[in-house]
Amino acid sequence: MITSDGKAGPARARWWPVLRRSAPVDGDAAKQRSADEEPLRAELFSVSQLEQHARVLAGLHEVGPSGRQKDRLLPRLAANEEVLAEAYSSITEALKDGRGITPAAEWLLDNYHLIEEQIRTARRHLPGRYNRELPRLANPSS
Repeated sequence: MITSDGKAGPARARWWPVLRRSAPVDGDAAKQRSADEEPLRAELFSVSQLEQHARVLAGLHEVGPSGRQKDRLLPRLAANEEVLAEAYSSITEALKDGRGITPAAEWLLDNYHLIEEQIRTARRHLPGRYNRELPRLANPSS
């Protein structure tokens, strides 16, 4: 969210250092990535492995009693929307200033309209009490 003085808000401090890294000028990003930034293709699960992993994770958790809980879903959506809007604004500002952007920032520019659409859909179809109907973990820190 841009403040009245045209500056980015406080959420920018969390993600701005990551987005400030310049994209490679020559366009050969794959050669310039460090080893820790390489895609994790070897780590991808097959469908059956993913199903098995989901069962294991589910078995580690216990569902707690349902009931009136503080609604955090829609406020969290609003907070995330604000951070994304600030990121989008900062990225477009960087491009206007002729600065390079990371591939992740480029992805956000390309797909921001889809993210906005999903946020609108969530607001439209999730009533305020929807969060109360969701199951809760007995031990959310596990």
